[in-house]
Amino acid sequence: MSDTSVLLSGIEYKLRKLIASNVRLRTLVDSQEKELLRLRQENVRLKEENSILTEKIEIKTIADTFSNKSEIEEGRKRIQALMQSIEQSIALINK
Repeated sequence: MSDTSVLLSGIEYKLRKLIASNVRLRTLVDSQEKELLRLRQENVRLKEENSILTEKIEIKTIADTFSNKSEIEEGRKRIQALMQSIEQSIALINK
């Protein structure tokens, strides 16, 4: 009978340790899931910010390209030529 008691006490002790370990691990998993969610949100925010900054750089580069009036006029002519080409392409597609 005492052997059974000792075995039961050992099993009970190990079971308590497992339960405590389980609670600790669940808490750790919960905190890591929260951190993962936070990092994913931060990643999305940084991607959006990167996109905005990239667009600003492109605009700045284009603006710097047309720094004087002759370059601006040349740029307008190129844009008009491109638009005419696009309109011609659309007209051909619609036929």
